[in-house]
Amino acid sequence: MNKSLHILLSIVLLFAISANSAWGQAKFKAANREYEQLSYMSAIRLYEDVLSDSKLDAAVRKEALKKLAYCYRRIQDTKNAEKAYSDLLKNFPDVESENYLYYAQALASNGKYRDSQKYYSIYGEKQTADVRSKKFTVSYMEMSRFYRDSSSYQVEYLPINSNQADFSPMFYKGGLVFCSARDESGAVKRVYGWNQTPFLDLYFVPDTAQLKSGMVQKAAALGGVVASSSNKTLKSTGDVNKVEEFSRVINTKYHEGPAVFFQGEQKAIFTRNNFNKGKTRESKDGTNKLKLYIADLVEDNWSNIKELPFNSDEYSCGHPALTPDNTKLYFVSDMPGGYGGTDIYVVEYSDGNWGTPVNMGKEINSEGNEMFPFVDPTGNLYFASDGHEGLGGLDMFFAEIKDGVAYRGVNNLGAPLNSPQDDFGIITDATRTSGFFSSNRKSGLSDDNIYSFKRVCRPLTLIVYDAASKQPLENVDVRITVNAESRELRVTGVDGSTSICMEANAEYEFKAIKEGYLMNSVAYSTKSNTAQKTTLELYLEKAPLAVLKGVVKSEVNDQPMAGVQVTLENEKDKTKQTVTTGPDGGYEFQVKPGDDHKLTAEKDKYATNTEKIGKVKSSGEVVQNIQGMYGEGDIFKLKNIYYDYGKFFIRPDAARELEKTLLPLLRKYPAMTIEIRSHTDARSSDNFNMQLSANRARAVVDYLAMRGIDPSRLVSNGYGETELVNECVDGIICDEKQHQENRRTEFRIISVK
Repeated sequence: MNKSLHILLSIVLLFAISANSAWGQAKFKAANREYEQLSYMSAIRLYEDVLSDSKLDAAVRKEALKKLAYCYRRIQDTKNAEKAYSDLLKNFPDVESENYLYYAQALASNGKYRDSQKYYSIYGEKQTADVRSKKFTVSYMEMSRFYRDSSSYQVEYLPINSNQADFSPMFYKGGLVFCSARDESGAVKRVYGWNQTPFLDLYFVPDTAQLKSGMVQKAAALGGVVASSSNKTLKSTGDVNKVEEFSRVINTKYHEGPAVFFQGEQKAIFTRNNFNKGKTRESKDGTNKLKLYIADLVEDNWSNIKELPFNSDEYSCGHPALTPDNTKLYFVSDMPGGYGGTDIYVVEYSDGNWGTPVNMGKEINSEGNEMFPFVDPTGNLYFASDGHEGLGGLDMFFAEIKDGVAYRGVNNLGAPLNSPQDDFGIITDATRTSGFFSSNRKSGLSDDNIYSFKRVCRPLTLIVYDAASKQPLENVDVRITVNAESRELRVTGVDGSTSICMEANAEYEFKAIKEGYLMNSVAYSTKSNTAQKTTLELYLEKAPLAVLKGVVKSEVNDQPMAGVQVTLENEKDKTKQTVTTGPDGGYEFQVKPGDDHKLTAEKDKYATNTEKIGKVKSSGEVVQNIQGMYGEGDIFKLKNIYYDYGKFFIRPDAARELEKTLLPLLRKYPAMTIEIRSHTDARSSDNFNMQLSANRARAVVDYLAMRGIDPSRLVSNGYGETELVNECVDGIICDEKQHQENRRTEFRIISVK
């Protein structure tokens, strides 16, 4: 090759390399622009093109691969996210630590828990302050706890799902309001740059009873994935035309998201992009955030749309959930000061006025994302999170709320309600017997879909036998305790059996009692995922012990009381037995004949009642009801405490009543404080009657004080004629007996301790 030709070829080659490099740089810059504008689908195509160049500069490859992986993460393509993060960490192990977290999360979402555990551990070494690494590493050592309820629920894919995302259902007028990105009508299709799908709107299906799916999907044994019964690709079999646009007033050209409705369904709160009355606003960094809006239903039309006062252009607020009494709103926000990406907040609402939002705290919120809250009819909280231990992606969790706090922590709902993918937006009844939720699990049509669920019975049968004859015993009382709380009383049939439907994550105790037999019990747990028995056997031995049983009743209304702790103490050997009454107020003990016993009944804000039982002489059944539980706020009418017209001194018949009822009560409960409440009839003037009743109440206090009752335990108040018990008001003619009914004295318990 001559020198001139060599030089010419070098110039051509250099030009080609330079042109190729310039082309690659242009692609990379274009990809970065799409990335910065959150147009992840467009960015993915450009980054893939950039990375196809085998001679790409290492620094550019690292940045492109990192951003490509993040794009796949944001559009929830976990398979490609896993591949991209794998390539990134393999070639650039010095990359920022959060990429190890994202890789661990992608692996978990794809059901690769052992590999996920490894990378959570590596992330924990790099970020020791983030507790997620330790929690998930430990959690994935033993996965069975996520599947212990897997046979308790039946899950169905709903025919209202479209080819786009459908999620976050909410109860409304017997139907469901939900979010959907289903195709818009019209020639021009507006799409969201993030994932190139239509913008979200709210839709309505009028009747949940008509939501039938021809495809019942039962919980699969592996992976918590809901599998199609046909094992074929699911198709939308329902009549999608049954779905209506919820409101053309609420729906706009931007996103409308999860909504909630006040009791009475005349008000709604919903999520929308920062767009109202035709105006769009952005944050300082150019992002259109989410806000919460409230609307009124006026003559079947939604109107008066206003944004809530704690919204901001600089952060998002969305995903509303109301308590049953409409006094508190839970919502999700990424406002400054939270624990992670998005946190759940609560704000009080009263008479149209909003309080200041309060973060739900670290019991609920984590370093990850908490979102999609829902409050059930009992006031307890459901939400989705990727920061608490779960099966992957977003999992759904439950928290019992008491005084605004998740006092028992949070509990993962487990499979099949949760899966390795995103599961969120649950709505259900008070006992989680049935409801709806959203998921992008494998068995769906595409993207997010809405599913229904219902609890199926997991039966457990207890059979009670005579220990000697091995024959089944009929009419055995079986008291059932669940998680240390007395739940119900069952009675065995002729075959000696009784059956229940088991709850998940529960500790059971079955206590069998029958006259003439020794009490016996058996424990059972559903807190593991090991093979479960369906039948338990319990054997009772005959014994000379007596059975002491009874019912605890309230003094104010003579009704059985639940939640009373009843303790039986043998005064000879000082042994104690304790039970907590169920809804029937009943309790049962086995006692030794010939020994003295003492019964004590205790309940918060009630006076402790102690009664001597004495010696039980036989081995039969002894009934000892506990009458007279006195609670704070109870009001009792003192019988025969009447006064002569216009007078306030204590009559002899009134004195006998005080000596018979009130004095013994105050002496029995020396810590009890009471209010003496005196009333007059309607005759005479209002002022006279008010003063007269005050004097009458004071006369009772003086009488009790003279007989040794500490005056500090007594409060006297006169109510005059303000609380008559009959129709004898001014201008109505009544006889003396009717008037005397109003001249009465009551006492109200102020405190018992």
